[in-house]
Amino acid sequence: MLCTRLTNAHILTMDPDHPVAHDLGIWRGRVVGLDEAVTGLPAREVVDLQGATVLPGFIDSHVHLAWAGLKAATPGIAPCARVEDVLAVVAEATARKSAPGDWVDIAGYDQRALGRHLTAAELDRVSHGRKVFVMHDSGHACVVNSAVLALLPADVPHQDGFLAESAMTAVRRLRLPYSQEELADAIEHAGRACLAEGITACAEAGIGGGLLGHSPVELGAYQLLRDRGRLPLRVQLMAAGDTLRPVGAHADDGIPRSLDLGLRTGFGDDWLSLGALKIYTDGGMMARTAALTAPYEGTTHTGQLQDDPERLTELVVDGHLAGWQLAVHAIGDRAADLALDALERAQTLRPRPDARHRVEHAGLIRPDQLPRFARLGVSAVVQPNFLRYFGDDYADVMGEARAPWMYRGRGFLDHGVTLVGSSDRPVTDGSPLRAIQFMVERTSLSGRRIGPDEGVTVDEALRAYTVAGAYACRWDDSAGSLTPGKRADLVVLGDDPRRVDPSRIGDIEVVATLVDGREGKRF
Repeated sequence: MLCTRLTNAHILTMDPDHPVAHDLGIWRGRVVGLDEAVTGLPAREVVDLQGATVLPGFIDSHVHLAWAGLKAATPGIAPCARVEDVLAVVAEATARKSAPGDWVDIAGYDQRALGRHLTAAELDRVSHGRKVFVMHDSGHACVVNSAVLALLPADVPHQDGFLAESAMTAVRRLRLPYSQEELADAIEHAGRACLAEGITACAEAGIGGGLLGHSPVELGAYQLLRDRGRLPLRVQLMAAGDTLRPVGAHADDGIPRSLDLGLRTGFGDDWLSLGALKIYTDGGMMARTAALTAPYEGTTHTGQLQDDPERLTELVVDGHLAGWQLAVHAIGDRAADLALDALERAQTLRPRPDARHRVEHAGLIRPDQLPRFARLGVSAVVQPNFLRYFGDDYADVMGEARAPWMYRGRGFLDHGVTLVGSSDRPVTDGSPLRAIQFMVERTSLSGRRIGPDEGVTVDEALRAYTVAGAYACRWDDSAGSLTPGKRADLVVLGDDPRRVDPSRIGDIEVVATLVDGREGKRF
C-alpha cells in the first residue's frame, strides 16, 4: 500500500525519460512510481491536486541560514536613506541594552542608500558606551564605533570605522560565539522561510570560521535541530576553509591539512551532511570589494583579494588533496582567474575527475574564462536575484562593456558548464521563482535589461534549481527529479512556470512543499 498518491496533477518530473506525469506514488519518503505504475494501487491518502503543477523541490545551493535567522531578529536600518534616521535606530537599539560595554547589533546596512559610509564618530554620538556593530548587507563589511576600534590591534585597517573583509573578521573574533540554542532557533526560522518558497534542500555556505562563522561548534546547532526533529529541510554544510588544520597524517595519504579526524565532503545522512569546503578569494560588488582586473567604473579601485594569492592557492590545493569538494567564492574576474588557476593546479597534482568543484557567485566572468570553467568541469553557482534587485547599481559600476558578463546564464550553458541557481540568503530575496523569472527575462526591478543575451529558457532555469542543484551538491542519485527511487521532495505550484508569461513566474503561488513525502505546508 502506498503512503500517498498524488493524482490529477500536472507533474513536471525533470526526468527526460518520463518528463510529464499525472499521478505520483509515495512510499516511506520515496517516489515509487508514476502514472499507470501507481494509479491502481491502494494508498493511505489520495490527494486530488485538481490540475496543480508539481515539480521537484527547489534546491538552493548557497544560503546562510543562521545569518538569515539572526538578521530577522536584529534591529534593521533598511530602507533608511538619511544618516539621521540610521542613528535614530541605533540610539533606540542601544537604549535597550542594560549595561555599558554590551554589544549592539544592527542589520540592513548599505552605504549606497546614504551616498557614503557611516563613521565611528557618528555612531559614538548614540552608542552610550555600548559596542556597536553595524553589519553590511553583503556580509563582507561592517561599521563599528570607537569602543570597538579600541579593542582591535593597531594594524587592522579601517576607514573611520568601516572595515571590510579580513578586517571585519578581526572584529567578529572579539565577540563571544552565539550559543547553539540561539543558532538552532535562527536556523529553524530561516529554514521554514525556505519551505514556504518551495525549497526542500539547501547548502549552508560556510560554518565554523571565515567571515560568517557564528561559533567554533556551529555544526552542533544543526545537530540539535536534527536530533529534536526540528530541521525543516535538508541541509548540506560547507565548512569554512580556515577550519582546516595541519595534520600529521601518513605520508601516503598526501593530506597536508584536514578537518579533525579527516572529515570531508559526504559525511552525514539524507537530512544533514558535510558538503563542500568554502574558500573565499575576494569580497562582493555591493561593498566594492570584488576583485576585478580593471577598476570599478569611474574609479581607480579594483577591489581586493582575501589574502596573498599564493596562500589562497595553497588552501585550495590542500582542500583538494584532503578529498574535499571545493566551493570557491569568486565574484570578480580577477578572483575567478585565481580560483581557476588554483583548481587547475590541484587537479594536476592529484586528478579527481568527479570532484565537482564549484565557483560560488561567478559574478563577473570574462568570455575567455568560460572555456576554462568547462575544461575543468567546474560548476557556476550564481545568484540571479542579485541582478533583479541590485542590477542597476552593479551595471553602472561595471560599465557598458562588462555589464553583460555579470551572473551569466546562456554563456555558461553554451560552453557546457553546469549552471546552478541559488540565493545567498539573506543578502537578497531567496525566492527561486523570482530568480527563475530573472534568468529568463534578465530584467531588474526598474525594468532595465542587463545582459539580455544571457537569458535562458524556463526549462533551463528550472533545471538550475533542481537537477543542477542536486548535481552540485552531490545529491543527483536521490534528488533533483521526480524519478522512482528518489526522495519524495516536491513543490506544488498554483501555475506552470512554462505556461505563464515570464513576467508572472515570480508571482506563482507555492501551494505546498513536501519533504520526504510529508507536508511542510498544508494542501
